[in-house]
Amino acid sequence: MDAEGQKNHLKAYGITFWTLEKQQKVKWLLNYKGGSFLLPDFEEIRKECQIRGVSFEVISDAKAESILQEISSPSQNMEAVVLEKAPKIAVYTPYGKQPWDDAVTMVLTYAEIPYDTIYDEEVLNDALLLYDWLHLHHEDFTGQYGKFYRSYRSAPWYIKEKKAAEELAEKLGYSKVSEAKLDVALKIRDYVVGGGFMFAMCSATDSFDIALSAEGIDICEPMFDGDGSDANYQSKIDYSKTFAFTDFILERSPNVYEFSSIDMTQKRRIPKTTDYFTLMDFSAKWDPIPTMLNQNHTALVKGFMGQTTSFSRDEIKSKVLVLGENKTNGEAKYIHGIKGKGFFTFYGGHDPEDYTHRVGDPKTELDLHPTSPGYRLILNNVLFPAARKKKQKT
Repeated sequence: MDAEGQKNHLKAYGITFWTLEKQQKVKWLLNYKGGSFLLPDFEEIRKECQIRGVSFEVISDAKAESILQEISSPSQNMEAVVLEKAPKIAVYTPYGKQPWDDAVTMVLTYAEIPYDTIYDEEVLNDALLLYDWLHLHHEDFTGQYGKFYRSYRSAPWYIKEKKAAEELAEKLGYSKVSEAKLDVALKIRDYVVGGGFMFAMCSATDSFDIALSAEGIDICEPMFDGDGSDANYQSKIDYSKTFAFTDFILERSPNVYEFSSIDMTQKRRIPKTTDYFTLMDFSAKWDPIPTMLNQNHTALVKGFMGQTTSFSRDEIKSKVLVLGENKTNGEAKYIHGIKGKGFFTFYGGHDPEDYTHRVGDPKTELDLHPTSPGYRLILNNVLFPAARKKKQKT
């Protein structure tokens, strides 16, 4: 899985997932040749690699044992993690959305990793209990329709989506979309606390935390929910309820395409040509989880924009781990944390291979980006729940 040895990194994850579905265990060789996978040597697996265009090398048992011995050496920052079972995956996404509307569904489809789509009704009816891993589509959990009001309030797609959201909320027994979205966010919170793995990108990251922090508080202006917001609502925000962020200031104006001070989009002074973020280096033997999530064939990854592009370092809770950052701009791009018995990862931006992806832009063709480091980070998170849990060192 290094830069030279693999011609389709993304589909290699699909082969690994497919092997796990066949009830075969896989070893993930952390920091060995870009985070390679050690699979059992079956003719069926070789053929599948050939069909999908995935590079592979057949090695002897003696060679495999030699590699594992090298990895186990205390002098090497490597580790072999056993992947035991293909996780069952759910993508929280609005009805009718196409796979290319979201980077995660797009790369899952490209890598041929199966997933189910669910939305508010399923979440509220406890469907999350059926899944090991949950991705949040670019959702607005605050009930402000993505803060698209100023630019798109007259656009047919905005009017249609707003009407559909209101009808769904009413069907589910709510008088406001914001109330329905809060209960959905609380169900997702409980899923993670109970041991689930949650991954979110773009606006689903900060809007999720904002919704949790504003439980019982009306932060929506009349054009969103038909009545005024609570007076001085900023002072009522409870940061103790959030997963990742603290001390943020909400953006009150409906005409500003921003939820809060968490996002760095408007505060960035980085030209596209030099917009990169760096993956942090961790000890594979002592910190296998962040090491797993950062497996890549490069430590320098191209930046990309989104409604929520990246996160202010000053507004990230101290217990949350920064996995990727742009230090010169004081921003975190990729963060991870523990909540209860579960885990969450937040990844800023919309599409790792479409720098400024805008409403109506054509989809990204991943056949043109089969070795994308930005997309590899998503797939690291997909395989993360398959890893055998080790007892914590004390």
